[in-house]
Amino acid sequence: MSDPSPQPRKIARVQPLTRTRAVRGPFDYRLGLDQEAVEVGSLLRIPFGRQRSLGVVVELADRSELAPERLAEPEAVLPGSIPPDLVELASWMAREYCSTPARALTLTLGPGTAEGARAKRALVAELTAAGAVALRDGATLTDGQRAVLQRLAAEGPGVAAELGTDRLRRLETRGLVGLELRVVRRRPVHHAVGVASAEPPPLTGAQQSALAPVLRAMGQRRSDRYLLHGVTGSGKTEVYLRAVETALAAGRCAIVLVPEIALTPQVLGRFEARFGDVVAVLHSGLSLGERHDEWARLRAGQARVCVGPRSAVFAPLRDIGLIVVDEEHESSYKHEGDPRYDARHVAMQRAQRHRAVLVFGSATPRPESMLAMPRLRLPERVDRRALPAVEVLDMRGHHQPLHPETRMALADVRRANGKAILLLNRRGWSNFLSCRACGEVWMCPNCEVALVLHRHGAFVACHHCGHREGVPARCNRCGSVSLARHGAGTERIEHELRAALGQEGFPIFRLDADSAGLERRAQTLKGFGAARSGVLVGTQMVAKGHDFPDVSLGVVLDADQTLRFPDFRAEERTFALVTQLAGRTGRGADGGRVLVQTLAPDARAIAFATRHDSDGFVADELTRRRALGYPPFASLIRVVCSAESEPLAQSTAAAIAAELAALADPVLGPAALFRLRGRARSQVVVKAADRAAAIEAVGAAVDKVAPGAARQGASVSVDVDPQ
Repeated sequence: MSDPSPQPRKIARVQPLTRTRAVRGPFDYRLGLDQEAVEVGSLLRIPFGRQRSLGVVVELADRSELAPERLAEPEAVLPGSIPPDLVELASWMAREYCSTPARALTLTLGPGTAEGARAKRALVAELTAAGAVALRDGATLTDGQRAVLQRLAAEGPGVAAELGTDRLRRLETRGLVGLELRVVRRRPVHHAVGVASAEPPPLTGAQQSALAPVLRAMGQRRSDRYLLHGVTGSGKTEVYLRAVETALAAGRCAIVLVPEIALTPQVLGRFEARFGDVVAVLHSGLSLGERHDEWARLRAGQARVCVGPRSAVFAPLRDIGLIVVDEEHESSYKHEGDPRYDARHVAMQRAQRHRAVLVFGSATPRPESMLAMPRLRLPERVDRRALPAVEVLDMRGHHQPLHPETRMALADVRRANGKAILLLNRRGWSNFLSCRACGEVWMCPNCEVALVLHRHGAFVACHHCGHREGVPARCNRCGSVSLARHGAGTERIEHELRAALGQEGFPIFRLDADSAGLERRAQTLKGFGAARSGVLVGTQMVAKGHDFPDVSLGVVLDADQTLRFPDFRAEERTFALVTQLAGRTGRGADGGRVLVQTLAPDARAIAFATRHDSDGFVADELTRRRALGYPPFASLIRVVCSAESEPLAQSTAAAIAAELAALADPVLGPAALFRLRGRARSQVVVKAADRAAAIEAVGAAVDKVAPGAARQGASVSVDVDPQ
């Protein structure tokens, strides 16, 4: 009797992880006899043309249109498979953001996968039963040996290299410790600010009312969306913590998004204090090994809560019950690379696919969120203290960066041994340098923008491309040595404060992108929090999420600067900035005061902010946007074409606009943009009433034009919902 015919091998449809738009998969591969365990989301090393590439399995099939002998086999199945739901999400992202499946899939890969990152193995020491007896009965031990055994008894197994391998070897020969090669977790170093309590405080009535519908929806596995609109200090984080606790109790998982790495340590500290090792953190400030291990813990189910900035929305969790987007108004949730995704929009999709509850939280919500979601209100601070009074200081006619009233208020704080926060959303010393003789302005050689003066370090720098050069001694154009400095940044304000207030017993702390890596930023915040008195001066990061109960004065300098940007969201950003800084003030028993320095004291956004009136501001803003056809009443799609030569950038944009001529929606442009990083740029903007149709049309236009443009040296990028 003959053997039964062999079963045909499975076909894996694989998306190669290439960057080019011209290559579109998936492509069929015949799985080898030892590759039957491959599933959707498996990561493969594949032959692709004359090269080798990483690829992700996006589908499995029983047959291919090509004959089996024409199909190549994957060379290897690699560790770090992607959950199938993230494969589906990447496919949606590629369509939604006019990108490619390969680029979207790359965002979902485990950290270090492409670089071959692996788990770390190390020699681990563990106290034996004999060692415990020896420690208890006072056996003959050196002081060092006793200290090691006591540490193992108190803390559990430890890495031998950190405890002293030679000493442990001697203890092993006596049977007091066991040594074994094990996988060791690379724990992220947390720069927590303040001490978080593990004990939950009692909820206020408003917190209970806000939490109730969230818990109801979670219990019924509904993918409801809510906007938690609470004034600063109203206890939004405690609502998040209770909701996460409920998700964990039901055996489900949770994602908590924060707007940027700077806020992660504070939030993470509170979640770890409450939930322990079940919490993982993902952000780019970690080492590659730390990110790899945190991702692996989430993928294996060892950690079930992920805290982090926008990329944490791709945490490889199963059965998500809750997604929180804290400070949902922040523009940092928008990704700058391709695909230019909005983590808030992606969170909506992910919550819907998992039947999870989505909670957006903010004291200054976006008009889009106010219109789209049911609101849960927290109208008062948890301690029932009033929000601080806000005073507007008219800077017209004043030529110094600090108003006389501001100087007097700071002097009062110093005399009272109090604390103040000053916000100026501009770093460096001066905005730009010019020649007093001929008017020449020092410009970036790569970008059509002025260079910013940084006095510490004696350089001028471009804040777009990073170009730096020394501070000029004379004008290159006319030779004059008379140079003018215009405007003020945080570096100059710090200098002015030191001169006006001194430093002895009243320290000045500065927090901005120039002064603060992640560790130093945490140290600055810790120092300010621990100081008896002092001033914290910085960019917008000083207004985000910090809780310093002894701050009695807040000052916003140049509050109207964001109003000068040609952006329909300019007033929204100004309102949020002033309101958020006001929220850092007056949390102590002595109350607080906020001063707003501005050249536009009657500006609508500033007037609403002085009254803490977010409802009034949003209602007015929605009326304006409805009349002008801006989001949320339309969708914007921006296509930017860049090239070394201006004609090529313009012609590429014109070709895109021509392909979109049949759209019913307005197509604006092409219009030239300022040169950036050495490349000329031109843009086309679609103002779409029918979002889906416009996205489809833009995607088709870019797919048609971009490959030919790339061969000439032009690049095309699409930004859906630009910020």
